[in-house]
Amino acid sequence: MKKVFYFYFILIVSFASCCTDEVPQPKTETEQTLFLYMPWSSNLTSYFERNITDIEKSILENGLEKERVLVYFMSSSTEASLFELTYENGNSIRTVHMNYSDPAFTTTDGISSILKDVAFFAPATRYAMIIGGHGMGWLPIGSEIDDVKKRSYQKNYGEYENIPLTRYFGGTSAEYQTEIITLAKGIYNSGMKMEYILFDDCYMSSIEVAYDLKDVTDYLIASPTEIMAHGFPYDILGKYLIGNVDYQAISDSFYEFYLNYSVMPCGTISVIKCSELDELASVMKEINQKFDFDPLLLNSIQPLDGYSPVIFFDYGDYVTKLCPDSDLLQKFMTYFDKAVPPQLKKNTTHYYSMSGGLKKINTFSGITISDPSINVKALGKSNTSWHKATN
Repeated sequence: MKKVFYFYFILIVSFASCCTDEVPQPKTETEQTLFLYMPWSSNLTSYFERNITDIEKSILENGLEKERVLVYFMSSSTEASLFELTYENGNSIRTVHMNYSDPAFTTTDGISSILKDVAFFAPATRYAMIIGGHGMGWLPIGSEIDDVKKRSYQKNYGEYENIPLTRYFGGTSAEYQTEIITLAKGIYNSGMKMEYILFDDCYMSSIEVAYDLKDVTDYLIASPTEIMAHGFPYDILGKYLIGNVDYQAISDSFYEFYLNYSVMPCGTISVIKCSELDELASVMKEINQKFDFDPLLLNSIQPLDGYSPVIFFDYGDYVTKLCPDSDLLQKFMTYFDKAVPPQLKKNTTHYYSMSGGLKKINTFSGITISDPSINVKALGKSNTSWHKATN
C-alpha cells in the first residue's frame, strides 16, 4: 500500500508571472521571515482575511525591526497572490510581490517553488511558516470527510445549521489535499528549515504528522482537536510569533483566548520539539516489542475527535493503557516530556467537534496517535513513517 499523509489545504505551484513587467530584484537578507500560507478553503476565506488583519494589528502595535511577514492568500480556487505586510506612518501596507493564476496541483516541486519565491523576496537567517486551512492529521489523500461520515452518524457539512463553525469541514476533495510527506520534501528541497510550523488547522498535533516533519522544522505548533473557525488569535499572540519566538506566551495566549471565547469556550494547543522525536520513537519501539494493546481497553482511552469509531486518541493516555511496566512507562514519560513539554500544552475542560458537540477532556497529553483506532479510515496507519519506526 502506498505510504500517504496529508493535511487539507490547497498548495499552489508557483508557475505564474510576476505582478509587474519588471524583473524582480532580490532583497537584502533579514533576521526572520514569517510566511503565512492561506490557501483556498471555501468557507474559511473570510476567516483568513480576519487572520491577516489581526496580524497587521500586531505589526502596527509592535512594529517590525529585523523581520519580514509574507502572505500567500487565495481569493478563489484559481487566483492567489504573494504579498508583504509592512507599516508606514501608522498605516498598514500590503505590497504585492507576485500574482498567481491557474494553480497547479500539489507536488514537491510546487511547494519548493512557492517557498523559493518567499526566500527570493524576503531572504532571512530564520524562516517560520503558518499554514491555515482544513486538517485531518496524517490520513491519506482521498480520505474525504464525507466518506467518513457515511460510515458513522455524522452529517455532511451543509447539513449543519446554527452551530459554531470549526476549521474542519469544507474543501475536502482530493484535488485540494496534500500529503504531509510532500510538504516535508518540498520544504527540504527549497533549502529551508523552519524555526517552527504552526498549523492553524484541525487535528494536526499528531505524532504521525510531527514525525514526518521532524527534519524540516524545529518546532510544531498545533491542536490535537478541532480548532474554531476563528483560528489562532493573531492580534494577541502575533507579537510572540515574530522576532524572538516565545512558545510559552503563544501557548498561554491561545489558551486564555479560548477559555473566554464567547462562541464556544474550547481550545487545545501544544508545542512539539521535533529534535526529541527520534528518542521518543526509540522507547516507543521498545514498548511495542514487549506489549500488545488489549482491545478491551479501547473505550477507556481519551478520544480527541468527533468520530465513531475514534481516529485520534490522546497519545499519552494510550501508552499508559498499553504499557504495564512502571519503569518502562517512566522512561517513556521522560522522553515524552522532552518532545511535548508539559508547560507548552494547554487545554480547556472540554473540546468541541462539529459532529460530536462538546466532549470532556479527562486526560490531555497534547498530541494524538491513531495506533489503536479501528476506524476504516485509519487502516493506513501501518504505512506511516512513525509506525514503521516504532514497530
